[in-house]
Parts: sequence; C-alpha cells; structure tokens
Amino acid sequence: MECLIGIQFKDFVMVAADMTNAHSIMVMKTNEDKLHKISNKLVMAISGEAGDTTQFAEYIAKNIQLYKMRNGYELSPKAAATFTRRNLADALRSSSAYHVNLLLAGHDDATGPELYYMDYLASCVKVPYAAHGYGGFFSISIMDRYYVKNMTEEEAYEVMKKCVREVHKRLIVNLPNFRVQIIGKDGIKDMPDITAKGLVGEQTTV
Repeated sequence: MECLIGIQFKDFVMVAADMTNAHSIMVMKTNEDKLHKISNKLVMAISGEAGDTTQFAEYIAKNIQLYKMRNGYELSPKAAATFTRRNLADALRSSSAYHVNLLLAGHDDATGPELYYMDYLASCVKVPYAAHGYGGFFSISIMDRYYVKNMTEEEAYEVMKKCVREVHKRLIVNLPNFRVQIIGKDGIKDMPDITAKGLVGEQTTV
C-alpha cells in the first residue's frame, strides 16, 4: 500500500515517498523515511517488506561507498542502477530474495539527471517519470498531463503536489505524508513535506 513517485527534469530529478509504516491493518508510524542517500548525488526511494527495504538500501549504499574509497570516484547513476539490478537478480535466484520495489534517482556531471525504475523481479528501465504502489495508478495520469521536461523546481513541486493530492482523494488507503527530495548538480536538497493537512490548508486559503 506504499507509494513512490519520481520525475526527471532537464536539470534535476524529484522523488517523493509516503511516510507511512503499516503492519497488517495497523498504522505503526507516519514519519518513516523511505528516501535513502546512496551517495552525494544519488537517492534510492524504496518500498516493500520492512526488513528487506532497510537491509537492501544499506547494503547498496555501503558497497557504493566502498567502491568510492577503493577507486577515488563515485559510480554514475547508470552504473549504480546496473549494480543494484544485478544484486536484486542474484538474490531473486537464491533462497533469500529481496521483496522491494525502488526508484533510483541521481545526477551525473556528464549526462545530467537520470531516473531508474526497478521492481522486485529485477527489471530495470530508465524513465522520465515513474511510480510504485497503488498511488501510481492515479499519479501516472497526472504526470502524463502536466509533465514538461524544462520545468523549474517550483513548477515541479506543484506537479508533485497534484500527484499527492490525487492519491489522497482517490486511494482508499490513508497515506497522509510524503517526503520530497531534489537531486541536482549541487547534490541532494530536501523540499517541504507534502501533507494532507497542508494541502487542505491551501484549498481553504484559495
């Protein structure tokens, strides 16, 4: 019932992830961080089994940092996506598969911003925008309608709010809070969280 959203623009990538941690029919917390910093210009948005998400994200992050220490430079987003996909594929063919879905967002000095979509079956594709979870059924259509590659950060944030607002309106499951980050040439930047309370306040003001 989780939701991840990612959009690649000309100069940056914006990713958002819901902050709900639920078990069975209970909500355990609403401030879970599902955006993991992999390197200075690389973020993994991950959803799935609670133990698998933390373990897999930390495993990838530590191995990429080890590569940097050994070689003196960081992996590009494409190389990191290939490495991540290979680990997912290897685990899938073992007795300890990772039940995780993820979006890998990064910025490369040579090629610019990149966004990769991966699922638990280790499929991997570079995309302009993508979403995981039931919220994706509603947010993909919003991105189809409003996506423009050369948007500014403010315009991109408004599109992301439209996506979250639609998830709040249409999805039967309660996902009140979304954390948002931008990955660009200057690194990772935190944007204000998109919350149900905040969106209702905006509508009331208007």
